[in-house]
Amino acid sequence: MFERKNVWNEINDTEREEMDIISDEYLSFLDNSKTERLAVKEIVKLAKKNGFKNIDEFEKINPKDKVYVVNKNKNVALFVIGDEKIESGMNIVASHIDSPRLDLKPLPVVEMEGLGYLKTHYYGGVKKYQRTNLPLSLIGVIYNKNGEKIDVSIGEEDNEPSLFITELLIHLSKDLNQKKASELIEAEKLNVLVGSIPLKGEKDNSVKANILKILKEKYNIEEDDFQIAEFEIVPSQKAKYAGLDKSMVIAHGQDDRVCSFASLKAILSIKETSRTSLSLFADKEEIGSVGNSGMTSRFFENTVMEIMEKMDGFNYISYKRALQNSKVLSADVTAAYDPNFSDAYEITNSAKTGCGVTISKYTGSGGKGGSNDANAEFLNEVRKAFEKDNVIWQTGELGKTDQGGGGTIAYILAQYNMDVLDCGTAMLSMHAPLEILSRADLYETYRAYKSFFKYI
Repeated sequence: MFERKNVWNEINDTEREEMDIISDEYLSFLDNSKTERLAVKEIVKLAKKNGFKNIDEFEKINPKDKVYVVNKNKNVALFVIGDEKIESGMNIVASHIDSPRLDLKPLPVVEMEGLGYLKTHYYGGVKKYQRTNLPLSLIGVIYNKNGEKIDVSIGEEDNEPSLFITELLIHLSKDLNQKKASELIEAEKLNVLVGSIPLKGEKDNSVKANILKILKEKYNIEEDDFQIAEFEIVPSQKAKYAGLDKSMVIAHGQDDRVCSFASLKAILSIKETSRTSLSLFADKEEIGSVGNSGMTSRFFENTVMEIMEKMDGFNYISYKRALQNSKVLSADVTAAYDPNFSDAYEITNSAKTGCGVTISKYTGSGGKGGSNDANAEFLNEVRKAFEKDNVIWQTGELGKTDQGGGGTIAYILAQYNMDVLDCGTAMLSMHAPLEILSRADLYETYRAYKSFFKYI
């Protein structure tokens, strides 16, 4: 009878020590990567430490070169150039670095009955009621009238104030308690509380005026500067180990920064390779992979063309062959079986916490709508690669067939006629402000990507 392996029962002391080191590094990565821009900055910093250079530094690219390319400060590609011609294909691990959150509206600062707020628009699939009653941070970039780019971060340090979204108190919730969960908090009530002190001694002595004065003094920005800014509201909490046994990680944005981190660690470990290896970090997956930093943009295509041009000169036929001969792991999280909500899962085909990296033949919803649906030949290749390093893996799907569902960037890459398979970490409380996963599964996800780069 088939039975999943539990990672904790299978690994030896040396592997456990490696897992502990990687787990500590992962916590640091999460804390330094709470937005896409910060994630790109952290990825590039670590890549440069490991010998990667910006593509613009190369006059000619040769085998064994390590190259990074950044797009719009929102996504990045890391290449380790192989000995074989790129026409023979690449081994690609593709993840995304955006996460569900709240964004500020273009003119966010308002005052209501003596309280100052920032108005928001939610990003990605969220349960709106989960965004209340949490200490929050404001992170982003803004340009002032002098054209100066200003990085803003409020709430991340211990000596900085937190922001907050209030909820109706239980004593007055008789009517509220009769509503559906989706109606408990309306989108226009996701207003972030930021102050209550009026501006004393001025003609405009409002709370709003005082908030704007504080921002002017600290960052030299005016109210209308917000119209050309990018600001995100994220939980202030630092990433932490969870459970009395410290077996799990609780943090914001683990969908999909756990797979991004594992992909990054895997490609940084490569010394040399026959086939060109690529870790691709995309933006905007949570809203359909659109925009000029999403997977549907031409960044990936253009970057491969630039790489080929700096190797042997660009040739369109060779470029098309390079794409269709590539193999891809679409590195995204999946749902871990939650016994508290067992009715939403089909237990036999659900991933389980602590049982290793998860491969998903298909995602989508209903009758596999919107999925890639990997073929048996590629599944066999991946299994053989994992077996060579004794990677502990399992299969999983996103809940019962007609319960809901979700997608990844797999189908987008498959349009190039590549072989693509969804492969990532199982997670509890996905898309909540704080998500939880097993660090054993993080470890096996890293090992899986490393084996994929090595053996495919």
